[in-house]
Amino acid sequence: MSGIYNEIDTIFAPASGAGQAALCVVRVSGARTREVVGALCSLPPPREARLRAIRNVSGEALDQGLVLWFPGPASFTGEDSAELHLHGGRAVLAAVSDALVTAGARPAEPGEFSRRAFLNGRMDLLEAEAIGDLIAAETEAQRRQAMRQMEGALGALLRGWSERLLHLLASQEALIDFPDEDLPPEVEAAAMSHLARLQAEIDAHLADDRRGERLREGLVFAVIGAVNAGKSTLINDLAERDAAIISPIPGTTRDVLEIRLDIGGVPVTLLDTAGLRETEDPIEAEGVRRARARMAEADLVLHLSSAAEPPPDVAAPLLLVDSKTDLTPASRPGAIGISAATGAGMDTLRDALRHWASTLTQAAGPPPLTRARHRAALIEAAACLARAASAPLPELRAEDLRLAQRALGRITGAVGVEDLLDSLFRQFCIGK
Repeated sequence: MSGIYNEIDTIFAPASGAGQAALCVVRVSGARTREVVGALCSLPPPREARLRAIRNVSGEALDQGLVLWFPGPASFTGEDSAELHLHGGRAVLAAVSDALVTAGARPAEPGEFSRRAFLNGRMDLLEAEAIGDLIAAETEAQRRQAMRQMEGALGALLRGWSERLLHLLASQEALIDFPDEDLPPEVEAAAMSHLARLQAEIDAHLADDRRGERLREGLVFAVIGAVNAGKSTLINDLAERDAAIISPIPGTTRDVLEIRLDIGGVPVTLLDTAGLRETEDPIEAEGVRRARARMAEADLVLHLSSAAEPPPDVAAPLLLVDSKTDLTPASRPGAIGISAATGAGMDTLRDALRHWASTLTQAAGPPPLTRARHRAALIEAAACLARAASAPLPELRAEDLRLAQRALGRITGAVGVEDLLDSLFRQFCIGK
């Protein structure tokens, strides 16, 4: 347990945004919540909002606001908790914070309320991660994915797999404990059949092209092409602002310019890159090198051309865009023709970008994995099941099944996640 966290302490923090506002909500949680809040005002009945005068220990009135009291374990953290709905002035928050410290509470660390909720069994680790994702969501698609995970869809899937592993373990234990019994051969055959089905389901879930992680982190679309193909003009049109410098001078773009957009509800970073050509200019050559490096990492590559150039060899999906069609009609098969001068083809291009954003992130069926650690643990579980399927002895098969179940438990936080907690909850905002 990190030294900054102490579950014995009673903690408080503003749960609303920083700065001046109409209201400020201060959360309090811990074993001494009744005593701490009671030093500032009289507590209302549980889960009922009542108007109270908020005073410091000297009896000086600090504010008037609504007070709510949540006796544990029926609270967000599972502990005794309270909320003070105050006026949003900075001086009010500072005065009430000082009064809470004097009464025996301390300011909370980032994510400490959610951490206590996890430690007290009010949520699993997947739900805690989803809270962080929901707070950080930039787009509608990210919000929906985070809500689905926070409501327990992924956790329910993993717990179902874990329960099936328990049944498989029971059958193996029977073979181990009663080696001299003439157990029907159908027992082992049924167990192997169940094992094969479970392994196939997990393998299928892993073969999702990282859609959940891509949506959570955002996609990267690289716009590449020769010098003066119109890349920066296209970036500005898509961003609907003058994000990139436009010039008739070849090689104006020297570095990679990143523009964050919402495309069809998916966060996408558009990359405006240096024109691809051989050059003696060391600065431009470095820009070309960086362009090729980012192109190799992109989820989609838009190859912009005004001269029917052959497309580059890239690993990512390739979208051909022929520019300046007001001067030269599109000529590459399958290319989308656009003109910055007339706006022709831009609606078609935007539709294509929305299609690719959806294709690369939309996960139909079971809830997707959203973090690299989920995938790593599930890959480990799949490997354990593969070993179990080929194990020559029930004892070896049972051990691999236990290891697979342990790997699944790390995803939900059931086992072995203490080293993850500090890094996870420190990413949360204070008050959550």
